[in-house]
Amino acid sequence: MTQILRGNIVHAPEMGRLDILEHGCLVLEDGVITGLYRQLPEELANAGVRDFGDRLIMQSFADMHLHAPQYPMLGMGMDLPLLDWLNTYTFPTEARFADVDYARRVYRRLATDLITNGTTRVCMFSSLHTDATLVLMDELERAGVTGYVGKVNMDRNGLPGKLQETTEESVRETLRWLDGCHFAHVKPIITPRFTPSCTDELMTQLGKLANERGLYVQSHLSENTNEIAWVRELHPDCTQYWETYNKYGMWKDHTLMAHCVHSDERERRAIKDAGVVVVHCADSNVNICSGICPVRQMVREGLWVTLGSDIAGGAQLPMYKVITMSIRTSKARRVTDEWHPDFLTVSEGYYLGTTAGHKYFGAGDGFAVGDRLHAVVIDDGDFPEAAHPLTVQERFERAIYMTHRHNIVSVWSDGREVVRR
Repeated sequence: MTQILRGNIVHAPEMGRLDILEHGCLVLEDGVITGLYRQLPEELANAGVRDFGDRLIMQSFADMHLHAPQYPMLGMGMDLPLLDWLNTYTFPTEARFADVDYARRVYRRLATDLITNGTTRVCMFSSLHTDATLVLMDELERAGVTGYVGKVNMDRNGLPGKLQETTEESVRETLRWLDGCHFAHVKPIITPRFTPSCTDELMTQLGKLANERGLYVQSHLSENTNEIAWVRELHPDCTQYWETYNKYGMWKDHTLMAHCVHSDERERRAIKDAGVVVVHCADSNVNICSGICPVRQMVREGLWVTLGSDIAGGAQLPMYKVITMSIRTSKARRVTDEWHPDFLTVSEGYYLGTTAGHKYFGAGDGFAVGDRLHAVVIDDGDFPEAAHPLTVQERFERAIYMTHRHNIVSVWSDGREVVRR
């Protein structure tokens, strides 16, 4: 079936570059992009058009790191450093997800919150509970959110008896979870919580499982200086944090590492050489006082950088808020360190929050021909009236900073419209 969307099309095919098609047409065939046109070709002249008028048709967002069971604790414990925050708030909250009915209620609302804010792709941590993780995947699938979800593995340094597995239990439950993953658009990803949460034996088994089954891996890296010191105590044979993943076969192409705030030049080189993906979580890094990640430097060095909300360390789920926070922290780093003269621009932040993440799922550059459509339509009609007529680029920049959920009038995920207002 041919579908044509008309409006002001804005997409980011590469870092720092916006392609704008004012009052253009985006053509789909069975949900797949077949072309973008200023004027429709003659063979499409009589095709039906979904006309969004002067609204903005933009790429949907990809949230590459968030903790689903922390959704109920958004905005809590923001005065605590990472390790205290985990023990005081996070672990007790996640323990509640042993209750599948509770998990269903929370995850249904989370999935709705994601999709109505224009996030159509995710890489997400669940809790260590197998049944609740399958519920999460089911709710995302029903809402139209696509991506990867991981059952968390942790057999030490949790809450014994409440939020901690034995090694054998963790492996057994991971296998049971994998056997239950029969979803079309939400796939499994191996998820050791972070190195301090997993014994050597568990890390060995997870690395073996990931490589035997061809599964991606996600975890955390160099988020906090106390965490890094702890990892050194646990693994004196490793000179750097990243080596604790490498020695178990999990440091490989498409491995997702959240934060990397304190990754030095050697660790950054290891990230680049292995094809590991950095997930920058600006809001969380500031809230928990972890630091300000040198994102601009990472991009300049050729690292693959994406963005994540990292709820509930991050207190904002909408990715347009995550993008603006990433820009602000980049500017803050510039203010405090004149040796870092560059900061993220709006178009660069948009690229990191859209195209850079979508590429993880095999997508092309921006609205690429051959990709299934992932898009949002934004109505900026209730923004304050400007003193002069605005260009589409100016309106786009305002949309990144000023959008709220009600401004998103249409969301397309995997080639189909899943939100329509």
